[in-house]
Amino acid sequence: MKKISLLISLFLTCATLTFAQHLDRSKFIKDSLDYYINRALTNWRVPGAAICIVKDNKIVMMKAYGIKELGQSAKVDINTLFMIGSNTKAFTATALAMLQVQNKLSLDDKVTKYLPQFKLDNRPAGEMATIKDLLCHRLGLQTFQGDFTFYNTNLTRSEIIEKLGQVKAAYPFRTKWGYTNAAFLTAGQIIPVVTGKPWEIYLKENIFAPLGMTNTLALTADMPKSLDRTVPHTFVDGLLSAIPYCQIDGLAPAGAISSSVNDMSKWVLALLNDGKVGARQIIPQAAIAATREAQDIVGTIHHLDGETNYELYGLGWLIQDYDNHRLIMHDGGVNGYLSSVTLVPDEHLGIIVLTNTDENSFYEALRWEVMDAYFKKPFRDYSENYLTKFKAKAAAELAADKKLRDSVALNRLPALPIVSYTGKYVNELYGSMVITQGVNNDLEIRFEHHQRMYAHLQPLGGNRFYVTFSDPTLGKTVFPFTVQNGKVTGVRVKVADFVEYNPYEFKKE
Repeated sequence: MKKISLLISLFLTCATLTFAQHLDRSKFIKDSLDYYINRALTNWRVPGAAICIVKDNKIVMMKAYGIKELGQSAKVDINTLFMIGSNTKAFTATALAMLQVQNKLSLDDKVTKYLPQFKLDNRPAGEMATIKDLLCHRLGLQTFQGDFTFYNTNLTRSEIIEKLGQVKAAYPFRTKWGYTNAAFLTAGQIIPVVTGKPWEIYLKENIFAPLGMTNTLALTADMPKSLDRTVPHTFVDGLLSAIPYCQIDGLAPAGAISSSVNDMSKWVLALLNDGKVGARQIIPQAAIAATREAQDIVGTIHHLDGETNYELYGLGWLIQDYDNHRLIMHDGGVNGYLSSVTLVPDEHLGIIVLTNTDENSFYEALRWEVMDAYFKKPFRDYSENYLTKFKAKAAAELAADKKLRDSVALNRLPALPIVSYTGKYVNELYGSMVITQGVNNDLEIRFEHHQRMYAHLQPLGGNRFYVTFSDPTLGKTVFPFTVQNGKVTGVRVKVADFVEYNPYEFKKE
C-alpha cells in the first residue's frame, strides 16, 4: 500500500512539474537555454555563434559562443562580426521606406523613373515594374534565377542590372513569388539617384550611426580588414573547413552587410519600439509599417506540432503566423555563414542568431525553441529533430559522391579524344568560360566572371565528367557534354542549389 501511495505521489509530482513547465515555459530561457545552445553547437559542429533575445524593450540574453576560426583560440564576443547575408534586405527595404516617408520617392513609383536603363526580358513588365515589385520578389523569376552569374563574381552593380534584363522569366509578371537577389540590388541603386549618396553611405549615415551600430560594415570588401571578425566555414568532403570570404558587393543591397550581435540588438530593439531609441525617432513608424505589409504569397509552412500556416512576403521580410502570433522574420546565408532575425511584435520579442558555418539548421531551430518557450508550448527539441534529417541528407550526399569518385577511379576514357572538349564556350546570360586540358584526361574550366574560382573535370566515361569546384560552396556535380556528328557542341553547367537551381547551357564556339 505504501508503495502504491509513493508511486501515486511521484506521478502527481511529475505531472505537476510537467504542467507547471507548460504554464511557465519561459523558465527554459533562464534555466536551460545556455546548456541547450552549447549542446546544439557541439552537435552541429558550429565553430562560433552569437545569440540575442530581447523582450519588452530589454535584452534578456546576449551571449557569444565558440571560436572565430577553427583551429585558432580567439573566441567570439558580442562585438565580433558575422556576415548576415539576406538579413541585409530588411535594411535596404527600410531605407527606401524611410525615403518614402520623406516624400523623396514612392514605393509605387516605376523603377524606370529613377533607373531609365532598367529592363526585363518581358518588356512590358520592365516598364511597369515598381520599387515594391523589386522588394517583394514578384518579377516572375524563379528563386535564385541568375545568381550563378551575379553571386560572388566580378560584375559591377550596373552590369548586374543590365544582365538582369536578359534573364528569361519563368513565370508571367506578378503571378508567382521568386526570390530575386538582383532585384534587391536594383532597388538599392535607386537610393543614390534620390539622395546623391551610395547605398552603403546612406545606410551608415541614416541607420547604422543613429542606432549606434558602430561596428557594422555595409560591404564585404571591408570584412577581412576588421580586427574582430569571424571566419566562414563549410564542410569539404565531410570535414569542417575554413573558406575564403565571398565578395558580393556587386549585390550589396541584397546581402553584403556584416554585423555583430550587439549591433543587431540595437536594430531589433528599435524595430520593436516603433523605430525609437529612447525619446529619439530614428526610423519613422510608417516606414516600419510599410515593410511589414504583405505583398506576395510565398506558400505554407508545416510546423513540428502539425500546425500549418501561411508564409507571405513584405518588403525585405517574411511574414508568418504561428500559434496565433504574427511573425516578421528573415534568414541570411552566404558562403560560410547562416543567420536569422525574428520579430514577434505583439509579444515585443526579438531573436537574433548568427553562426559562422553554412552547414547548420541550428540558426533556425533556436528561434522556434525560444518562441515556444515564450508561447508556453511543449518542448520539442527542434535542434535534434533537424539534426537527424541533416545527417541523413549529408550521408546520402556523401554516398552519391562516393559512387561518382569510384567511377572516376575506374579510369574510363571519354567518348572522344580529350582535346575535343577543350576550347571556349559561351552562355548568353553568363558570358564565356574556357576549358583546357589538365593532367592525362582531366579538364579545367576558368570562368569569365569567377576569376578566383575554377572547376576540375574528371572523365566518367562517355561524354560525362565529374566536377569539383575550387569554391566548395558550389558543390560537386556532373557536367554532360552534348555531341553532334562526332563534335562537341556544348556543355550543361550546374552549381549547388545554395547558389542557383537552374542549369546553364554553354555552347562551344
